[in-house]
Amino acid sequence: MAPPERPAAVPRDPTRVVIEGVAPEIDAGRFPAKRVVGESLEVEADVFTDGHDLVAAALWVRPPGDEPTVEHAMVPLGNDRWSSTVVPDRLGRWAFTVVGWVDRFGTWRHGTLRKVEAGQDVDVELQIGAELVRAAAGRAKGPDATLLADVASVLEEGDADGITADGLEAAMRRWASREPLVRYGRTLEVVVERERAGHGAWYEFFPRSASPDPDRHGTLADAADRLPYVASMGFDVVYLPPIHPIGREFRKGPNNSVTSAPGDLGSPWGIGAEEGGHTAVHPELGTLDDLDAFVARASSLGMEVALDIAFQCAPDHPWVTEHPEWFRHRPDGTIQYAENPPKKYQDIYPIDFESEDWEALWDALADVVRFWIGHGVTIFRVDNPHTKPFRFWEWLIASIQADHPEAIFLSEAFTRPKVMHQLAKAGFSQSYTYFAWRQSAWELREYFTELTTPPLVDAFRPNAWPNTPDILTEQLQHGGRPVFVQRLVLAATLSANYGIYGPAFELVAHRAVAPGSEEYLDSEKYQRRVWDLDAPHSLRHLIARVNDIRRSHPALLQNRTLRFHPTDNEQLLCYSKTDPAGGVPVLVVVNVDPHHRQSGFVHLDLETLGVDPHHRYEVHDLLGAARYSWEGSANYVELDPEVLPAHIFAIGRPSRSESDFEHFA
Repeated sequence: MAPPERPAAVPRDPTRVVIEGVAPEIDAGRFPAKRVVGESLEVEADVFTDGHDLVAAALWVRPPGDEPTVEHAMVPLGNDRWSSTVVPDRLGRWAFTVVGWVDRFGTWRHGTLRKVEAGQDVDVELQIGAELVRAAAGRAKGPDATLLADVASVLEEGDADGITADGLEAAMRRWASREPLVRYGRTLEVVVERERAGHGAWYEFFPRSASPDPDRHGTLADAADRLPYVASMGFDVVYLPPIHPIGREFRKGPNNSVTSAPGDLGSPWGIGAEEGGHTAVHPELGTLDDLDAFVARASSLGMEVALDIAFQCAPDHPWVTEHPEWFRHRPDGTIQYAENPPKKYQDIYPIDFESEDWEALWDALADVVRFWIGHGVTIFRVDNPHTKPFRFWEWLIASIQADHPEAIFLSEAFTRPKVMHQLAKAGFSQSYTYFAWRQSAWELREYFTELTTPPLVDAFRPNAWPNTPDILTEQLQHGGRPVFVQRLVLAATLSANYGIYGPAFELVAHRAVAPGSEEYLDSEKYQRRVWDLDAPHSLRHLIARVNDIRRSHPALLQNRTLRFHPTDNEQLLCYSKTDPAGGVPVLVVVNVDPHHRQSGFVHLDLETLGVDPHHRYEVHDLLGAARYSWEGSANYVELDPEVLPAHIFAIGRPSRSESDFEHFA
């Protein structure tokens, strides 16, 4: 092993300004931060020097493409901290850095004014100032050149009024010498994505269960007929599990049995058969034309389509015979199937990302994504990305977004926190979370404080799901209807992105395949289900109301202003979000006990909410339609889970979405 290199000698350098603590900065600039178009990028940095000289700082920003760098002044926040805010207006990778310099004019002006105020002689100081201004006049152009030359003459004549001449400070900011200019040691990046990456409500369903005939396999045409139902609940994204041909070898049977009978459908994640692989549509679902029609129908209803990307193959996937080198072989020559001991997945072959032919493999996988983009799909839910190399995802996402910056990638990685975070840094637009298993008030406070606090908030966009086809928590199994309502409100208001797996969620499906399991009984992963979408116990109308509240209140469509407020009952979780653009603040109170009525006082940070502590204010319950007049920070709430386990309050004035709304008992 080679010995470490010796530290470099310290260079002789007369520069005096120090720039450090730049934010946002992910892993010393190794990865870009994230924003969406129209979302503020606030850059902060510590900029200081020795002694008593003043410093100045600026933010240099380079938009994507061949656009020139633009300078933005930074303002002091105190304690040598500086800040500047820009609002990216286009997609792509933006670059930025911070520069600083000793502000010789500012230092001179500040000291000279103090001497004038003390009645001291400033004749020499005026001549020093005249030299600074005269030098700037030589660099200036247009009206600034005239102004600076005139002020220099005034100062040369010993007239102290020149120190405070109108326009002098602004002109000197533009033309005063910055030498020696100090530039931060790194150029940092921020990836700016489209608005849907920042917020959205997702709905997942299986097209094969969409048939109106319980004895017939559903098609994409049937699924298109279900889209008005999904749109009526106010969802933005409809997500389909894999729609490809399903392998026949080692096909799984109902309830994940290791053997299948004739007619068993198998798991959509066992991708590939003689009909094709990752760019083919399962024949029983239809054709590529049917998918195109599905995408068009969704668009006409104001929704986008997300497709599942699962980079794995069934044993009879065409790649297994065409590219056996893309798979890992055992000593006996057989291909290694997927395992998560003690679980075995004989119907799935993992891909070997480190094969000798890895470059061709990576290109082929990227081509899969490009193929579906060619069919109008630009949102992808990626299955198990944590079982593939980080470097692969970093390359693939950057390559795709270079040509298609509108592409959005959701990471489905329920794994160790550092791995989840690394995937987000590698480029995933959004990430599944531990939300399903964070159930007590203290767990939710701790977890979502972490997710919405730098540095994680600059890289990791949470997408909260109370259930998925793989996740039916014990709480959902035993909490009854109240816990489904509670989890819906929490997911939709704690996180700007959330989703549900339906119709299982709105129909309160809660039966597990076995005690202690989180797998659904008769899971759609292995068979078709028949759902009564018009069942009287459906939560569809409540879901529609919650999504309408989200759309009507921009405060809920971002995560950076999430703040938790204390309560005197640990079964009550209280939090707020404020709109950075100045819209109506939203306050949420949730009873996290699905079995008992809970009451107590919430203690609000009124300054955070923009509420005058000396005046009464109105809170309008957007779920239950009631209005309350509150005063001060401590106010009483009482929530019965059998009626509604949550309040979603608009604060200060009624919301613009103001209609009577029935209670959901």
